Amino acid sequence: MKSIKTLFVVAALSVSSLAMAEGGADRTFARMEQARQASLEAYQLAKQQKDEAPVAGSQAKQTEHANC
Repeated sequence: MKSIKTLFVVAALSVSSLAMAEGGADRTFARMEQARQASLEAYQLAKQQKDEAPVAGSQAKQTEHANC
């Protein structure tokens, strides 16, 4: 009888530890996905700002040449 109780305790602890480990991975994956999205948005914003600056400068030069 004692061995059956011991077996049930060991089985219950094993199953609960596996369930907690899986939930932790889901949270970690969700945080990684959020960080990836934030970094992608920041990269795209920086790229847009970088691309817009030279275009504005070149248009100003074109209008100066057109007035001459």
